[in-house]
Amino acid sequence: MKIGKRKVGRTSLEVTDLGLGTATLGGNVEGGVSANAARAIVDTAYEVGIRYFDTAPFYGYGRAEHSVGDELRERKDWVLSTKVGRLLKPRRKPQDPSDAWQNPHPFEPVYAYGYDQAMRSYEDSLQRLGLNRIDILYIHDIDTYTHGPETQPKMFRAAMDGAYKALDELRRNGDIKAIGLGVNDSKPIEDALDHGQWDVFLLAGRYTLLEQAPIHTLFPKLAKQGGSIVVGGPFNSGILVGRDMWNYSKAPAELLDRVKKIAAVCDAHKVPLPAAALRFPLAHQAVASVIPGPRSADELRQIFTWWEHPIPAGLWSDLRSEKLIDAGAPIPA
Repeated sequence: MKIGKRKVGRTSLEVTDLGLGTATLGGNVEGGVSANAARAIVDTAYEVGIRYFDTAPFYGYGRAEHSVGDELRERKDWVLSTKVGRLLKPRRKPQDPSDAWQNPHPFEPVYAYGYDQAMRSYEDSLQRLGLNRIDILYIHDIDTYTHGPETQPKMFRAAMDGAYKALDELRRNGDIKAIGLGVNDSKPIEDALDHGQWDVFLLAGRYTLLEQAPIHTLFPKLAKQGGSIVVGGPFNSGILVGRDMWNYSKAPAELLDRVKKIAAVCDAHKVPLPAAALRFPLAHQAVASVIPGPRSADELRQIFTWWEHPIPAGLWSDLRSEKLIDAGAPIPA
């Protein structure tokens, strides 16, 4: 099945409905990802027709941005998003053993949500990427998952007072085409909609075949502003591809049981569970793209095979009748 394109909010920008997330290129997987393997993932994505690529300074402390930029530099027709919210400072001491990044570049991140810091982050990303443009800028990780309930409100206010103004200025000047947040829960997006005009939000793991709570809270509010959602983590950290991880941690038993029931319906229709997971979010008109994060070029080829797999309408109706997806969630035609 061909990879199509969808409009981003009310902008003229279009992204492919299947995109590439690049956190894995930064080395957040066991054993890391070599520079050659990282570039092969981007190369393979372009070969199969993906033209939307998302990255961030945080991913491997610059490694992912380097890899993405090296592969896109001589190519055309791509759309690229990266993020602000952290600056990278030279690391002067050994890497913390608890650090999740395997073989990152020799930097350490510092939270930076002010106006000048966001402008600096944008310029730094252009340098690391080796590209002359960035299309979408997200403010990264101003959620409770990252900062905790006590610190998050302070970080959110700093981002609205500083980083938002920087991104809005870059957009008005034509330097970038769209702005938003990249977060792990929907509440900061709901709150941000009261603080300015946004185009698109990257929401990781919260609108998937397993979870649909945003249709009752975020999506109605988003519709009034005309913004779009990019679904990061469509496999919910791996639980929807047969692993026992959910939301970056070991999945609780009740979610594993729910996934087994969803998988049983998929099996009855001879559809791989990951194929359904890729397609489901795109039924909602607010969703512009889903961006899985493969760990290798072979894994990306497998994702594309799932993407092409035909899915009968009866699968979706059976999931709904079994109450395995929210009754209010739109289903693919």
